[in-house]
Amino acid sequence: MKKFENSELSLTEAGAAFAALGSEQRLGILQVLVRAGPDGLPMGELGERSGVKGSTLTHHLKILTAAGLVEQAKQGRSIICSSVAYGRVEALSRFLLRNCCEDAAPTLANKDQGHG
Repeated sequence: MKKFENSELSLTEAGAAFAALGSEQRLGILQVLVRAGPDGLPMGELGERSGVKGSTLTHHLKILTAAGLVEQAKQGRSIICSSVAYGRVEALSRFLLRNCCEDAAPTLANKDQGHG
């Protein structure tokens, strides 16, 4: 299973993750896994819930896994898709927001309070 320890994403890593989410089917699969929780789902059940089955599901999971958004593990003869690599999804959110408002002009309220 591919693990991502670094919580700070590079522009390249974030770009790959967002590219993986650029498909409605992959985004839907990720949403199904988020709803399933940390225990994940067997491939068959994931296919039923998401409406994406067979080689198409395998293809989309390969892309989501390569981007670090989904983790897969084997249990006996079944492949279980861990719900989501929550740390990676959180890191993606932090990537978007880490420089929030740094270039914003000071507001009048901030000037009046001595913040700018």
